[in-house]
Amino acid sequence: MKKIAGSLVYGFVLMTLPLFAQKIDEVRMARDISVAESVLKTLIRQQFDQQRMFFNLEVEGSYQAGYGVTFRLPADFTMPIAMSFSGDFGDVMWMDGQPRPGSFSYSITSPSSREVQVLEQQAREQVQQAKELEHRAREEDQRVRLKGRAATRNSSMDLDSVRNAYNERLVVAIKDFLVDYGDMISQLGANERIVITNRGERPRVWVNQFFSSPKRSYLSAEISKAEISAFKQGKLTRDQAIGKIKVVNTESVDTVEPDLELFSSIFNRLYRSDLATTYFTDEGIYFERLKDFGAVYYMRVYSSNQSRNSGLFNMPTAKITDVDQAARDKKVKEMYPAFEKELKENLVEYGRTVKSLGDNESLVFNVVITKCEGCGIPSSLELSLKSAVLKEYSAGKINKDAAIGKISVKKGQNQ
Repeated sequence: MKKIAGSLVYGFVLMTLPLFAQKIDEVRMARDISVAESVLKTLIRQQFDQQRMFFNLEVEGSYQAGYGVTFRLPADFTMPIAMSFSGDFGDVMWMDGQPRPGSFSYSITSPSSREVQVLEQQAREQVQQAKELEHRAREEDQRVRLKGRAATRNSSMDLDSVRNAYNERLVVAIKDFLVDYGDMISQLGANERIVITNRGERPRVWVNQFFSSPKRSYLSAEISKAEISAFKQGKLTRDQAIGKIKVVNTESVDTVEPDLELFSSIFNRLYRSDLATTYFTDEGIYFERLKDFGAVYYMRVYSSNQSRNSGLFNMPTAKITDVDQAARDKKVKEMYPAFEKELKENLVEYGRTVKSLGDNESLVFNVVITKCEGCGIPSSLELSLKSAVLKEYSAGKINKDAAIGKISVKKGQNQ
């Protein structure tokens, strides 16, 4: 697997919103993104024409004001799993939130039965595709043996090589798209960017029983609108423009350092409803260790419980009970600034316990925010801080405010 080339990317760069936000034609932006999705899928498929690319390729783009457009590709050899239970747990359970038994249920929208059927069918198709891919790898290995070549690699290495080759071709298509077609998204500001990544915003259940290698790749690439414009205006050659693309191509690490688990346990405790002062979590905080990149933590937070009988809400951290939807949403909106401020403070204060990351690696917190339709708060929040900053703060070289000021922030679309 290639190591990181260029600077760290995808949402880990602090974007300062302009004093006067650019007015966006949302219909036009949606059209531009839809067309760009189609172009990107075509360029990727063209990289695999000779291999008769047999798997479905979904590309989903979204715009965030002040940041830019992010296109999400499927994760390699992975799939989300919907688990159904009988009895009291009759609903579909999802990793990012689930109905609970008892007198209260969390205000989470479960997928419809039709959506579940579609996801289950997609999962079955991906499993079949995975089996076919492994079968093809074995056939290729057998072909090499019949020609008398030394076949010393085991199946795990075969699959790793397939994945690496896939990612290499993917990077070629992504670079072509960013340089040649990135200007199709015409309303981007000069400081906004286009990001393409295969990492989602939340953890997934990973299925690896069909592969002997459990490692997962993380691929991301980005370029700013200003750099695309410079190429189109002849100020940069094509090679120079491609050199401006910041790429991360790395993989997950199986060995987990104890300090990373300790950090997870600290936040698990801090954000339980009896200690939290704004939003809270009642689920585990999951994390991934990425080679030469850092550690990414995933958390989903809630604001309230809803009574099944009355439909009213209980907000434990605000010490409020039996409020209606309007009052609940108003309080959720009021809580958000305090939640973001406190999360930044906790990231710096308790991040000092993480010693195993390299100076250039990052500690990242990815949070799915409590549902609040029409409240105008972000649907997600991602904070990132270099390990070197945490070490400077721990050593007393900078104060807490200075460390907080170095946190990179990426917010999801407003609800």
